Amino acid sequence: MAEKDVIRTDAAPGPFQGAPYNQAIRVGDLVFVAGQLGINLEAGALVGSGVAEQTEQIMGNLSAILKAAGSDVDKLVKTTVFLMDLGDFAAMNEVYARHVGERPPARSTVQISGLPSGALVEIEAIAHV
Repeated sequence: MAEKDVIRTDAAPGPFQGAPYNQAIRVGDLVFVAGQLGINLEAGALVGSGVAEQTEQIMGNLSAILKAAGSDVDKLVKTTVFLMDLGDFAAMNEVYARHVGERPPARSTVQISGLPSGALVEIEAIAHV
């Protein structure tokens, strides 16, 4: 069985309010990234009041974590997007599309009833190393 390696970087926010999870886990050639909110590392708070600003920050956080694991956003194979309001899909998708490039990963997008800190969007990811 492949070893489970904890991925931790100071270039992205750590677990929300000290919750018992890691930024990411690498097993073999796959990296599983915990759901990311649009939290700015320096401010320690959500960026902006819109889904586009939060998605931009999320993609930056994902990128930093993936780099720490030896991967990158161009190696994403699956993402799940959690939206508070599917009416925000187009705004989220515009930002997301700029980051995932010509060969985007498989993706699921769901509307949910709540996210921590009043966030509008959360994205979790699986990438290849």
